[in-house]
Amino acid sequence: MIDRIKSFFAKNVLEPEETVASEQLATAALLVEVMVIDGNLDEQELASISQTLCDILCLEAQQVDELLRLSREEVAEATSLYQFTREINLHFKLEKKMDLLTALWRVAYADGHLDKHEEGIIRRVADLLHIRHNEYIRCKLKARGE
Repeated sequence: MIDRIKSFFAKNVLEPEETVASEQLATAALLVEVMVIDGNLDEQELASISQTLCDILCLEAQQVDELLRLSREEVAEATSLYQFTREINLHFKLEKKMDLLTALWRVAYADGHLDKHEEGIIRRVADLLHIRHNEYIRCKLKARGE
């Protein structure tokens, strides 16, 4: 009987938490990907990521620090952006995807220089998230404050 109760809770209670965690990790990992793609780890980019994670995912500073640590490990081991964008596509509606894309642009602009590699990775993420070109441009302009 106890095993059945544990099984029930494992299937019905624990999985949603794991789903939320995978969404959070995927979001953080994409932001970190933009930060590290140009080879410069800038403090302004890191601050932008931290602020975004607080805003988009409604996390506290301690949770953000832990999520950043985990996402850096994931990015170091990742072989493709697809593993992250798949989670986003499963759980985010278009508006939240666009918020994320805008946040990616903010990370890219945070150090005052838009690197071609940053722009390229954001374009690939937009394609994998099925964001149309006009939405992509709207997010870019919003991030620049235009």
